[in-house]
Amino acid sequence: MSLVRFDNVGLRFGDQVILEDASFSVEAGERVCMLGRNGAGKSSTFKLIMGELEPDSGDIEVRPELRLSLLDQDLFEASDTLAREVVATGLVKQRDRIYAYETLSNTDNPDRSQLSRLESLERQIVAGGGWAIEQQIDSIVSQLKLPGESTMAELSGGWRRRVALAQALVSNPDLLLLDEPTNHLDIRTIEWLERVIREFPGSIIFISHDRAFVQSLASKILEVDRGRVEAWPGSYQQYLTLKSEADAQESKDNALFDKRLAEEEAWIRRGVKARTTRNEGRVRALEELRVLREQRRAKPRQPRIYINESDQVPGRKVIELHNVSHAFDENVVLSKLTMKVMRGDRIGIVGNNGVGKSTLLNLMLGEIAPDSGTIKLGTNIEVAYFDQLRRQLDPSKTVSEIVGEGREYITMNGKKKHVVGYLTDFLFSAKRAMTPAGVLSGGEKNRAILAKLFTLPCNLLVLDEPTNDLDVDTLNALENRLREFDGTLITVSHDRQFLDNVVDKLLVFEDSGQVVLHQGGYSDWARRGRKLLVTDQIGGELEDAGRKDKSPSTKPTKMSYKLVRELEALPQKIHGLEEAFKGVQSQVTAPDFYTQDHDRVQTVLAEMNTLESQLDLAIERWAELEELQASFQEKN
Repeated sequence: MSLVRFDNVGLRFGDQVILEDASFSVEAGERVCMLGRNGAGKSSTFKLIMGELEPDSGDIEVRPELRLSLLDQDLFEASDTLAREVVATGLVKQRDRIYAYETLSNTDNPDRSQLSRLESLERQIVAGGGWAIEQQIDSIVSQLKLPGESTMAELSGGWRRRVALAQALVSNPDLLLLDEPTNHLDIRTIEWLERVIREFPGSIIFISHDRAFVQSLASKILEVDRGRVEAWPGSYQQYLTLKSEADAQESKDNALFDKRLAEEEAWIRRGVKARTTRNEGRVRALEELRVLREQRRAKPRQPRIYINESDQVPGRKVIELHNVSHAFDENVVLSKLTMKVMRGDRIGIVGNNGVGKSTLLNLMLGEIAPDSGTIKLGTNIEVAYFDQLRRQLDPSKTVSEIVGEGREYITMNGKKKHVVGYLTDFLFSAKRAMTPAGVLSGGEKNRAILAKLFTLPCNLLVLDEPTNDLDVDTLNALENRLREFDGTLITVSHDRQFLDNVVDKLLVFEDSGQVVLHQGGYSDWARRGRKLLVTDQIGGELEDAGRKDKSPSTKPTKMSYKLVRELEALPQKIHGLEEAFKGVQSQVTAPDFYTQDHDRVQTVLAEMNTLESQLDLAIERWAELEELQASFQEKN
């Protein structure tokens, strides 16, 4: 039996259809990711599974005695409650079962139904972790390395998220529901969470818009789309391929249907004697076509994002930092950082929570002064700063008032556009555009800020965590537009795929205590085996004493001719290795590959592994030499 099964489930909130004839199942051992736009019904589906909502129609089957646990997307409050006490609340039902068992076992001469109830309770208690509740709590606190005696107020958002996960895991659930589990987490904790989920022995359903996280974990995708739930087996990348093919087929089928309907409508309008016996069937068929067309639920509107690019042409040097040092609350953020941001650069700033990423942004923009060193902004710079607008989001004003600043029309790249029409490109209906910002969801607030931000003429775009709460469609639209942006981009993000897709350089707070400039995206940096600085310790202690001021190692003053020639030859070498790897990979993925002679199979697999290793080494070497060359260019 499936753990959970939905059969033709319907759910409405007033006139809004959340689910319509939704059918799917979750089997033992599956790691299922639920995807869909904000407001599509993902969290409502969780509530149906948990029994917090009742469906309007259809059936929901949950395996008897199934142990369910939910990690909600909202953080626990910063209270005086001890972390260990919060974890213990995950065993409330287990305590109730033990109490019921002990009470019932003291009954004199229990009847058959009472004995059956005792047997059921014992079975559930054992499956839920046993009788030693305090030991069970200690075990999960130790496993997740939690500060059990610290209050929630003493913990950062990342640590409170860990406590919430421990609360969900302590009951030894068969099915774990995770609603946006990577919210409030930095890259270190996201990767830690991935490891925990991989090791979890039960089944998991999780909601997430973090595409790298989904690709790493999901064995099946459930897509909530226009009230239906479609199951896609396999990884996220496989889902993208199959989904693209399905969308193309749907468009083709709809076009053929609409053509046939149009032909039949033209026929009926021509005044053909349609009421004759011979044509009554055709008239009935036309009526059926009309009904089917009315029942079709249109594809959701795709977001369209524009950036109001400035007419001002900035100088070649946009921002220049020389020997910049800065400390915050006695912790060193920067130590003698020297670098240049050049016109057209696309830089991602990466680091764990608390290392000073936002402080670095404020230093670069001149909002705070460094303790030592100099920072110069170039000429003709027009800045659009995402975090600034987040602070200025007035909860009493409507979205249209915030974006249009009281005007009905805005000017985008020299053309006037009605503010409500502009907001529909950011997936706000006309009604929602007139809604006060204070009642918007997290995703809607971020879309409103982006909509406002991109009306500002700019040639320097600064984005501090722009992807929070955005659904995948909006993320893709944002990335596509940022790739087309002709100005300079600086962004802080924990979204690894976003960084890979939009930046070509990284400023990384590394465990050496230095902020280091690297060529490439996040995956390029991670492939080099470098590590991030960790400061998010209980009581504010630093995990790595190396964060204190360290002088960078001495570097050569000139790149040798041999290294220059090696760098020039590497792109062609990498291309050749990629082509060779693809060729061998195509052999391995062929349907009849493993039917060949065993020795032949092992030879081809060994060749593929060798090519993959050579490719990784070549890419790593290219990145090192590019970085070295860039450092010489900065000095010169």
